[in-house]
Amino acid sequence: MKRKYADRPNWTRVLEKRFNITHIENKELNGYLSITHIDKVREPLIIDVGGKRLCLANDGFIWTQYFPKDKNYALTTMFNEKHEIVQLYFDICTGNKINPSGIPYYDDLYLDVVLLPTGEILLLDEDELKEALEDNDITKEQYDLAYFEANNLIEQISENKIELLNMCKRYLEFMISLD
Repeated sequence: MKRKYADRPNWTRVLEKRFNITHIENKELNGYLSITHIDKVREPLIIDVGGKRLCLANDGFIWTQYFPKDKNYALTTMFNEKHEIVQLYFDICTGNKINPSGIPYYDDLYLDVVLLPTGEILLLDEDELKEALEDNDITKEQYDLAYFEANNLIEQISENKIELLNMCKRYLEFMISLD
């Protein structure tokens, strides 16, 4: 399992970045919110998702991350330089934790759920999850947890796409206001 940190300390693609984090507790969110301003990259991060080429990281992009308390996912919202949503990326994990320096992290359970601005929902990396189980990198319980959480997220996202996209935009503005 990969351990992933909010501040992405070993992200070699990004040459210059600014990072901020806050704890939030209200009727919508309970956990930690972080923002990473990607000021300068070595090269853009471009991937194929659902048959489309998406640029996920480039100069001027912003990533916000939400690490909910007592949940088995972390949400990364990727914004382009115009503050338009590129995608919402849910990492299924064993739970969110905080290191001694106050930085949120999680142990990734391989399976990911993506919401594109078009409303399309994708389930990614099922092959990696299966391989991790076969290689004994995860237990059967963790394998089942990953699918349980992913299926719950897909159902919740399907029912609340517009609200979720709007909430992510609101919290981008909130995090920018803290800088």
